[in-house]
Amino acid sequence: MKVVAAILIFNNKILAFQRPLSENKYISLKYEFPGGKIEENETDIVALKRELKEELGIELINFNKYYETSFAYPDFEVNINFYLSKIKNLNFKLNSHIKYKLISINKLRTLKWLEADYAVIARLEKYGLNTLINTI
Repeated sequence: MKVVAAILIFNNKILAFQRPLSENKYISLKYEFPGGKIEENETDIVALKRELKEELGIELINFNKYYETSFAYPDFEVNINFYLSKIKNLNFKLNSHIKYKLISINKLRTLKWLEADYAVIARLEKYGLNTLINTI
């Protein structure tokens, strides 16, 4: 399954969003970067804009592709394209998530993330935020 996700940056920190309780323990209450499945005939950016509007009620314009990875969960596989974007304020709604945290890169691993997100977290830790901010 092809998926897009947004690494949202606000005041030099990253937004992490907690998923709701689920029967699937490997996704239940885990943190993630917002996004979702790419629907038929959608580009990555169109899908990402749609997902951010659905999940958070926000409309963003500028995205830079940052990283791509694949991960196999017990019952499905994802291919995720991660995009970076800055947000100017925290005026969003948690339509799909139960909580969010604004966190520095060196604290990302203090949260329990979806397994597929750990590859991009390792890249974020390796290259830091200053490099990221300059790419958006």
